[in-house]
Amino acid sequence: MNTTKADLVDIVAKGTGITKLETEAIIEGFLRAVIDTLAENKSIEIRGFGSFKVKKRRARQARNPRSGEKVFVPEHYVPAFKFSKEFKEMVDKGIKSKLT
Repeated sequence: MNTTKADLVDIVAKGTGITKLETEAIIEGFLRAVIDTLAENKSIEIRGFGSFKVKKRRARQARNPRSGEKVFVPEHYVPAFKFSKEFKEMVDKGIKSKLT
């Protein structure tokens, strides 16, 4: 099962005591700040969580999987996220504890 943005709003609202409407505004504000910062080619580091960066992809020749036709893909930039070591360890421990 996947967790949606609405589910996150519910979880955070219950955990903080803030209304769902206020929580939704905070989450939307955070996501907008991440997008805007990355669009300025800046990175974001949240210690204990991870870092958001922008990676440059070189121009290349690709192939259309349906037709087999060669397609030129121009240089472009993509967002990337790298999890912190602590984050990875917490996820690993959490899943292992539920499996045993």
